[in-house]
Amino acid sequence: MAEAETKHQYRPHDFTGGLARREAGDFTTDRRVLLLIGMAVIIGTGGVLAAWILVDLISLVTNLVWFGNFSFEATSLANAVRSPWMVAAPVLGGLVIGLMARYGSEKIRGHGIPEAIEAILIGGSRMSPKVALLKPLSSAISIGTGGPFGAEGPIIMTGGAIGSLFAQFFHMSAAERKTLLVAGAAAGMTAVFGSPIAALMLAVELLLFEWKPRSFIPVAVAVSVSICLRPFFFEHGPLFPTDFQFPFPWWSIFLCGAIGIVSGLQSGLLTMLLYRIEDAFERLPIHWMWWPALGGLVVGLGGLVEPRALGVGYDIISDLLNSNIAVQSVLAILLVKSGIWLVALSSGTSGGVLAPLLILGGALGWLIGLAFPGEPGFWALLGMAAMMGGTMRAPLTGTFFAVEITGDMSTLAPLLVATVAAYAVTVLLLRRSILTEKIARRGQHITREYGIDPFELTRAAEIMIRKVDTLPANMTVGEACEFFASQAKTHRIYPVVRDDGTFAGIVSRADALRWQSDRDLASQSLAEEVSDGSMPVGHPDDTVGFIADLMLAGDTGRIPIVERASGRLVGLIARKDLLHLRSASASSESERRPYLRARPPQGK
Repeated sequence: MAEAETKHQYRPHDFTGGLARREAGDFTTDRRVLLLIGMAVIIGTGGVLAAWILVDLISLVTNLVWFGNFSFEATSLANAVRSPWMVAAPVLGGLVIGLMARYGSEKIRGHGIPEAIEAILIGGSRMSPKVALLKPLSSAISIGTGGPFGAEGPIIMTGGAIGSLFAQFFHMSAAERKTLLVAGAAAGMTAVFGSPIAALMLAVELLLFEWKPRSFIPVAVAVSVSICLRPFFFEHGPLFPTDFQFPFPWWSIFLCGAIGIVSGLQSGLLTMLLYRIEDAFERLPIHWMWWPALGGLVVGLGGLVEPRALGVGYDIISDLLNSNIAVQSVLAILLVKSGIWLVALSSGTSGGVLAPLLILGGALGWLIGLAFPGEPGFWALLGMAAMMGGTMRAPLTGTFFAVEITGDMSTLAPLLVATVAAYAVTVLLLRRSILTEKIARRGQHITREYGIDPFELTRAAEIMIRKVDTLPANMTVGEACEFFASQAKTHRIYPVVRDDGTFAGIVSRADALRWQSDRDLASQSLAEEVSDGSMPVGHPDDTVGFIADLMLAGDTGRIPIVERASGRLVGLIARKDLLHLRSASASSESERRPYLRARPPQGK
């Protein structure tokens, strides 16, 4: 008797190849995050070094090409001489970039962020050493020869490549490589702009596609390391310090929203024009290698009209914020910078979008601000943040970025209003952003809306079938074969239970067909032919997500649910139950009904 009890005693099995049951809790992060934190310290340091090298390369190429000086000092192209060289230099730079892309790596084309997103979503967060080397070099050539771009896209791509390459030396999952890739990208952005909070928010809003401690903490460590090391390589403090001393009158908050709406419309227009021009390049009867040179021709012609529209243009941002610029110059920069930036970026050259967005949004905000209370520079700042937040669909990034580059906390509330307004406009106007449209055109659609997975929010007990048709363990194999031969029996599988209700195993129609060929088994009991070790089982308190994992690991469409302590069968979950849960989740988004209604007057 004791042996029989031991034989029937419920013992849990591992059917998942090591997949652990997740205990109830807020997070799934484990101690492996400590390893990622240690690696993030190294990658954060590498991101600072990469940013320093990139910025110096841009300055070196700019000085060599335009002024004939071997110098790493940052310089403006406002003093560049209008001459045939102003047209030739961007063309030659575009030609070099086209050659580098064709014979080096095509991944260096574009402004960096879409390429980083694509590597995360499609490439398992794996980047090649070529990208880490050629991206900063090509961007330095592009910007240094007059390309109207910024350094943030290239440093995001380069820092991401550093993180990815470092991770590839170790046994890591794709999710862990993604964390380190994004850590390098955020560290690089922090080093260039001195904006750790904005870089962290950029990681969350654009690159991580999740908000988990497993990824958030290492990225935060990387940007913290970067901002601590930044004073050793760059100037300390905000890039463009201001002190606007907001608030203005209470009603000015509506003007902040108006700036956001206008910036959102501006963003939508530029995004549509960008891809219209890109479509025009696609129709050209020449190889894409030559496109950056054609884009460079337009850049050079624009430089003849307004030389300050060439290059990064950080001096323009400073002048706009401090209102140290004439109306005619702002108009010229807005029009020329928009045109050459759209054409150059559409041509597939290498460079970032953030600095141009700041200039274009700031210029329009400055012009509108002439009719608003306060300094035009304040409204220029709101235009910059709104343009960034709306175009990149990252309102928190745009808000914190503007605060960090100016060091002016008094502008936080109006910045938030402006960026959210621009965000709302672009989300409603355009299905995709300037960052994701290119990825979608390559056949990879992504969604950037995060939500709680209903499979992780729901327990097995909430969706399981409680009235389960079962077979007794003492039924013979012959009886089971007759049972399945009956036309009235429609289920393909039946759980087998002992007299005390404990789960013994599963019998399927396929088992019955197999047993029919062996008459010696006819007198055997089902208890002798099935084993609870042949089938994965769940428990009532398991998440539905874990039940789905069990189905995948066990290659089965049904999971018996048993009591954890006794092993007594209490329910069954099939694939259709998972679909019902999915349907219920979708209904919560689409079904609308009132629950509180005005009571009709008496007598009617």
